[in-house]
Amino acid sequence: MAARSRSEKRLEAAYNEPQGRSLVQRKHTILRLGRYMIQYKWLLLLAFIMTVGSNLLALVGPMLSGYAIDAIEPGMGKVEFSRVFHYAGWMAAFYVISSVLSYALSVLMITISRKVVYRMRKDVFDKMLALPAGYYDLHQTGDIISRISYDIDTVNESLSSDLIQILTTVITVAGALYMMVVISPRLVLVFAFTVPLSACITKFITGKTRPLFRARSASLGNLNGFVEEMVTGQKTLKAYCQEENVIRKFAERNKDAVETYYRAEYYGSVVGPMVNFINNLSLSLISVFGALLYLVGYMTVGQISSFVLYSRKFSGPINEAANIMSDLQSALAAAERVFVLMDEIPEAADAPGAAELGSEEEEVRGEVELSHVDFGYEKDRIILHDLSLKADQGRLIAIVGPTGAGKTTLINLLMRFYDPNSGEIRVDGHEIREVTRKSLRKSYAMVLQDTWLFHGSIYENLAYGKEGATMEEVVAAAKAARIHSFIKRLPDGYDTILTDDGTNISKGQKQLLTIARAMLLEARMLILDEATSNVDTRTEIQIQEAMRKLMEGKTCFVIAHRLSTIRNADLILVIKQGEVVEKGTHEELMRVEGEYFQMYTAQGE
Repeated sequence: MAARSRSEKRLEAAYNEPQGRSLVQRKHTILRLGRYMIQYKWLLLLAFIMTVGSNLLALVGPMLSGYAIDAIEPGMGKVEFSRVFHYAGWMAAFYVISSVLSYALSVLMITISRKVVYRMRKDVFDKMLALPAGYYDLHQTGDIISRISYDIDTVNESLSSDLIQILTTVITVAGALYMMVVISPRLVLVFAFTVPLSACITKFITGKTRPLFRARSASLGNLNGFVEEMVTGQKTLKAYCQEENVIRKFAERNKDAVETYYRAEYYGSVVGPMVNFINNLSLSLISVFGALLYLVGYMTVGQISSFVLYSRKFSGPINEAANIMSDLQSALAAAERVFVLMDEIPEAADAPGAAELGSEEEEVRGEVELSHVDFGYEKDRIILHDLSLKADQGRLIAIVGPTGAGKTTLINLLMRFYDPNSGEIRVDGHEIREVTRKSLRKSYAMVLQDTWLFHGSIYENLAYGKEGATMEEVVAAAKAARIHSFIKRLPDGYDTILTDDGTNISKGQKQLLTIARAMLLEARMLILDEATSNVDTRTEIQIQEAMRKLMEGKTCFVIAHRLSTIRNADLILVIKQGEVVEKGTHEELMRVEGEYFQMYTAQGE
């Protein structure tokens, strides 16, 4: 019942969306898709010419069929076979050429849609890299992946087939209507009743289904996000025996996705049969009134045959267009989700005239100062309060405190993943909002508790942050991180391929690799956020010794829970509830017997 309730709420919200706003969104989405396609205007022009040619050739067939039938004089036993074969031959030729053009047109449209989707997916990925770090804190990874994969694929399918179908419908319907008027204007009056009826039904149903397709895309994105989280946390959920709970939650989301999918497809599929019924009704009326016109001498048998064939060409595309309306609604809903992501506010641009840290005129020294910094991820929930500290060049600053005190938040501010609400952060005397982000972040080497490795060789992962790193440099960094001997024992050594996120090695080994990667950088500042949390005590001591040599002359910020690892820090900051409550060396803080003393003794040090 809970899943049902959420589904109903989503659909209710979609239905209650103002129609004017929905119309504006739809027009905006179509225009943006058009801007992607207009970049290939010459290919589109060729596609248009081929579409017109293919359909016009196909439209000649029914007229030639009528001529062939009229070449047979009923009741006289006279048949002009030469005329029959003449018209039949031209019919076959026109249909063959039309089929070849249709095939070439399909290939061309697939090519155009491939180019459009390639550029769209590239623009989305480029935008993802330009978004601030805070965006990913608020949005599910699976939902973002759903937009760049499923939603764009949905647009691709529509561009490659539906656009051609719509253009074919317009040409075929217009051409067939013209030919029917030429054959019998009286009989065309049948469509004055059936066509408006089809249009009204189609408009009514598509207006109802549009929000359903939007809700379907949203529910699939939600399902993908949940699956991505559960796959990533497989070991944790198994360790806590949460399989049944996860299965229940998945069932809820799966049911929600299936229900929204069913509703969208069910109501979308209603259009085709209803329009098809009206088209069959029009064919019945044409047969009845055509027979009457034949009896009074206004039409020949051949003309009736041609008119019936043209009526099928007239009503058939309308029926097919009604059937693809659901696909178009799905494509527009998917495109809206893609464009919403592309319209997200990117990371703020560098200030005009922003300085470059580490320029040829002035190398990075590593002097960092925070002055009266206030910050909160939400404006009404401040995490850091009036925080001030100074880290001189080459000093090791340790940051300790209870969970949630704001230690990692401080690192986010130093790297300028977020900007403080008030106060200043300076590096070498430069306010960091007045220097380029790229030069600021390249001035730091960072090792986090959550390791990140990509699919590639060990060498590629270690050399990730330093372009053109030699094998000798990589090996030296690996030796310093005490991981070289492990790498050499692997079948392919440094050419060993790591699977996704390094799942084929242990967590401690992954941590050592990320430490070696940081060692390879020529940064003047270093950030270690629980960097040794996944290694044993003996290995940690070895790494600490190597890190001390590496950190000579560098400004280092170390977040640690095991206080024994930061006893030699030049300055220890104790943060509690977003404020620095104590600072000093290990000996100084132990003499005070305050927060640090209690934390240290609690660990049995």
